[in-house]
Amino acid sequence: MVNIIGGRNAAKKIAQADSVAVLGLGRFGTSLALELMSTGASVMGIDSNEETVQSLNGELTQVVKADVAKLETLEQLSLADFDRVVVAIGSHLQSSILACSKLLKMGVPEIWAKAHDDQHGLILEQLGVHHIVYPDKDMGRRVAHLVRGSMMDYVEVERGYAMVKMTVPKVLQGLRLGDSNLRKHYGVTIAAHADADGKWQNADAATVLRPGERILVLGPTKDTEAFGQLPG
Repeated sequence: MVNIIGGRNAAKKIAQADSVAVLGLGRFGTSLALELMSTGASVMGIDSNEETVQSLNGELTQVVKADVAKLETLEQLSLADFDRVVVAIGSHLQSSILACSKLLKMGVPEIWAKAHDDQHGLILEQLGVHHIVYPDKDMGRRVAHLVRGSMMDYVEVERGYAMVKMTVPKVLQGLRLGDSNLRKHYGVTIAAHADADGKWQNADAATVLRPGERILVLGPTKDTEAFGQLPG
């Protein structure tokens, strides 16, 4: 049985907007759904747990209590009309695989799926899922880089290339970037900096960085990690 809070025709209406359906409202799915809402997207959240569904009533555009492992359920929810569906049922492998398989058969153009581990991800890849994410693994790698240095944040843009947020190291304080030979000495580029008021702006050759300012550093992972360990 599908229990849609807010009306039977709501799913169809949401699918016509800038919208995303999120299947599975655990920690990852809920965080993702709420963040999507904050960016202005319409979000239909789907979970089999009544308490979870009730707790998110009013937080998402639409909340649905349903068993997404059933094809008829997915069809009732008009998921074929959504451009983007996220399958966030990472810890329940069978449900995740069944849901992805049925969404692909329904012709959903863009499916994102959470993988619990490499084996789960391989199965999803073989099914033809368009985007596979590994939240636990990715977060572990991210925190590992933060632990090693003085970086405030770390994002791996692609394998082997990263962006780091950090405070200005002493070697650059009071120095014009154009005079720093940054790429030659460290292999990185400073793309932006935040002033004392917290306002971010692009950096160029004439930029002079002050103690305590935050900067965004781009470059190969090995180089950005080494640069991130420079004393501030």
